[in-house]
Amino acid sequence: MTTSMRLTQYAHGGGCACKIPPGELEAVVAGLVGPAAPRGPGELMVGLDDGDDAAVVRLAAGLAIVATADFFTPVVDDAYDWGRIAAANALSDVYAMGGSPVVAVNLLAWPRDLLSMEVAAEVLRGGLDVAREAGCHVAGGHSVDDPEPKYGMAVTGVADPDRLMRNDAGRAGIPLTLTKPLGIGVLNSRHKATGDVFPQAVTAMTELNRAASEAALAAGAVCATDVTGFGLLGHLHKLARASGVTARVRASAVPYLDGARRALADGHVSGGTRRNLDWVLPHADTGDVSVDELLLLADAQTSGGLLVAGEVPGYPVVGELLPARADGRTIEIR
Repeated sequence: MTTSMRLTQYAHGGGCACKIPPGELEAVVAGLVGPAAPRGPGELMVGLDDGDDAAVVRLAAGLAIVATADFFTPVVDDAYDWGRIAAANALSDVYAMGGSPVVAVNLLAWPRDLLSMEVAAEVLRGGLDVAREAGCHVAGGHSVDDPEPKYGMAVTGVADPDRLMRNDAGRAGIPLTLTKPLGIGVLNSRHKATGDVFPQAVTAMTELNRAASEAALAAGAVCATDVTGFGLLGHLHKLARASGVTARVRASAVPYLDGARRALADGHVSGGTRRNLDWVLPHADTGDVSVDELLLLADAQTSGGLLVAGEVPGYPVVGELLPARADGRTIEIR
């Protein structure tokens, strides 16, 4: 079914590289933070203010609800793998907050006149299998007829409100840990352009961030985010800005998937990655780091790892948080 067609050719882009550019998105949602809480149960602990990974509402009896939604166009040609990747990516937002997913609903847009519903069933099967691996129920969802295929999930989880990981809780003097290698974006761009398959990228994208989240919580972390469409630099800028600190990245310490540098050298850089770098550069002190290295650090990831303020055993430390700079720059790259 998937050997005679290429799902990625039905989409203008791929995966989280299709996100609306961060600067444009922030301008759109800037006026949506309400001055007063609506009537209803619970206290909104995390909302739109700092662009965190998911919304969190504190309920009674020491419980918080974590809610998120994520979907995107095909990032690989294999329908089942695309479903697995999209589900792992949606679940990641809950893990990034220190929560556990409980129930998900599917979000499916499908060009019925172009792609068979049997292919859609494979996408849904992939999502279901990853949700089951996470111990998360899948209960229905919503679908629309759309010229471009898209798939993802809306996920609801639970967390201890006193043990959240937020992007505004970073403090100077704390190391930065990255739990998955970068390079997913350039490898996916090469896959879309050439049809070459990169199992190492699929393995990284389908790996749940559950173990990394649990390890971060066990290590006492209170600040984290996941690295997806805005790249390492984009998500780190948001974390440092929200926390009122400067983040230093040691470029030589950042791990990459095999083949990532070759894909970059061959020109497989998405428009999303270039927009990420353009957005971050005014806020960054890049030292003498090359443009190619900066592009890899801004590479738009799909279902990437967690970026944790704190040292997490078993994962590489790639930098540290420093006091805020007088010039207002949020990132130093060395």
